[in-house]
Amino acid sequence: MIEFGWQFFLVGIPAIIFGGISKGGFGSGAAFVAGAILALVVPPGAALGIVLPLFMLVDAATLKPYWGKWHWPSAKGLMIGAVPGCIVAAFLYAIVDADVFRLLIGLICLAFVAFQVSRALGWLQVRQMPFSAPVAWFAGTVSGFTSFVSHAGGPPSAVFLLSQGLSKTAYQATTVVVFWAINWMKAVPYVFLGIFTWDTIMGSLMLAPFALLGAWIGVRAHHLVPERPFFALTYILLVLTGIRLIWVALT
Repeated sequence: MIEFGWQFFLVGIPAIIFGGISKGGFGSGAAFVAGAILALVVPPGAALGIVLPLFMLVDAATLKPYWGKWHWPSAKGLMIGAVPGCIVAAFLYAIVDADVFRLLIGLICLAFVAFQVSRALGWLQVRQMPFSAPVAWFAGTVSGFTSFVSHAGGPPSAVFLLSQGLSKTAYQATTVVVFWAINWMKAVPYVFLGIFTWDTIMGSLMLAPFALLGAWIGVRAHHLVPERPFFALTYILLVLTGIRLIWVALT
């Protein structure tokens, strides 16, 4: 049973708006902050169930502005690889305790921030490389797995797409179509695993307008807003959320 009290809305509304902005305009890499933050006030499985329909709604709202602008070989490779990733994650989800997923989500939050900060400071460089289908499949498998368990498929796919030297818009469009497909892959297993419940459906419905608001802001901010301040705030949120989830999981 999910408590839809003031804490749910205080945390859920800004988290979903932030996730929508990230998916709509900034490459989806940090969109999983929405689910991670929501997992602070509801069980991890419930957070997954609430966020997936909202992300699918954002996908539907943002496909048209980026239609046909993606890099199709990269998109296709990531989608093919995501299939086994989602299958493995579904089997593990059925047998693993919720605290393990809190710990995993928390570690993903911190690892993503560490990777991005290291790249920004020049400590780690993602070299441009020619397209390779096997590499795309591998990145897709990791993305499918992390997306299934925490809606955090963005970071693994981002590493691969950054190596392709895509333009900002091609990069964004590719993430939109890839995660539109991956989110549909996750929907059926979520039903059979009991992740979707009447409570999660109610939570999704109540937060849906804010997801659309985030998507609308993201699409418009894609060409207008500098990425640096947006991601700086995102990284702060991810670090705080990651530490909190790890603490809860271990204690």
